[in-house]
Amino acid sequence: MVEEVRRQFREIPGILEGKAKPDYAKCVDISTKYALREMVAPTLIGLIMPIAVGLLLGPWALTAFLLSCTITGAVLATFMFNTGATWDNAKKFIEYGHFGGKGTDTHKASVIGDTVGDPLKDTAGPSLHILIKLVSIVSITLLPLFVAHALII
Repeated sequence: MVEEVRRQFREIPGILEGKAKPDYAKCVDISTKYALREMVAPTLIGLIMPIAVGLLLGPWALTAFLLSCTITGAVLATFMFNTGATWDNAKKFIEYGHFGGKGTDTHKASVIGDTVGDPLKDTAGPSLHILIKLVSIVSITLLPLFVAHALII
């Protein structure tokens, strides 16, 4: 991404002066490509683990696995939603004039907290919901296979 931005500054005259538009699509394409590449490993874990548990340990262990994934994921997602929203609201609270208002060290710290909080409430929490659904769908879909071919019943 940094190299692309540097390239655009070199090759497109007038970007720094605001006279020319940068190629936003190229930067979005780079970000999207790498984000999708980074999602492969977590998706594979969500696909492979219920299959491994179902085939190696059987349907009862798979039931325990599903329960633990659902409970743990729901609790963690709730924690992430609430924490992210709290950090976001803390920044707004300080910007309204509490604890010194804008420009203070407290406000600077709240901006850092909001920077961490926004991804927690907007992306990390919802992604756990998707992981829970993925594990559940794979488990339910392949349940007849696990019942018929599990190593331990």
